[in-house]
Amino acid sequence: MKQKKSPGIGDMAALLDIMARLRNPEGGCPWDLQQDFASIAPYTLEEAYEVADAIERHQPDELRDELGDLLFQVVFHAQMASEKGWFDFAEVVEAINTKMLRRHPHVFGDESVADAKAQSEAWERHKEHERAQRGDKADVSALADIPVALPALVRAQKIQRRAARVGFDWNRVDEVLEKLEEEVAELREAIASRESQQRQCEELGDILFSCVNMARFLEADAEQVLRHASSKFSGRFRQVEVLAAKAGRTLSDCSLVELEAFWQQAKSESEGA
Repeated sequence: MKQKKSPGIGDMAALLDIMARLRNPEGGCPWDLQQDFASIAPYTLEEAYEVADAIERHQPDELRDELGDLLFQVVFHAQMASEKGWFDFAEVVEAINTKMLRRHPHVFGDESVADAKAQSEAWERHKEHERAQRGDKADVSALADIPVALPALVRAQKIQRRAARVGFDWNRVDEVLEKLEEEVAELREAIASRESQQRQCEELGDILFSCVNMARFLEADAEQVLRHASSKFSGRFRQVEVLAAKAGRTLSDCSLVELEAFWQQAKSESEGA
């Protein structure tokens, strides 16, 4: 078995030194020197998604590398902040250490929680308390501080969870289904009435929002559910291409009836695998 290497202070110091040299005006990298927080932010998001992708595809070696890339993004932002005199990497680490200790009193203190759900609720209460201590009085809504820049599905889930915490929620899953059916009917009506594209899109948005709510009631992550559905479609579509090729056809040459037949065959083969 390969001996595991424990990360040391020297390893982290070396990474910080690499970043500092890349940003050094004397002999540094021209590209790294040109960057700022806004220009680096998209790369940070991209690396986070690549971490999620490696996890989804069960690729531990890739996950290791992608986590390194994500860590480098943290180091990059911390270096730029240090240059402005805001904070440095050590303060970033200190802040998260303090936060984790504060938000887990059931582990590092005398409190107790019944299960993961109770801990999630306690976590949100800790965040509310922290906002109050900071004096964040400008926005007292239950939906305060949910980032607008989050992926739409993730943001919808956070909004719904926050609303549910204050009692703004359905009681049963069948009520959520009824709401979803109601939204579908409203989209049908908007299309049949030839209402504006904006109106139709609003109704479609309501359907998507209701689907996210359904995922929450099923205790599923909407982002993962949709990602899985996309992967399943991609796999079956590729199999349809293979089946069509074996029949000496291209998809563009096939009728809808033929495409449906190929699709059902691909579906049958994938479910029987």
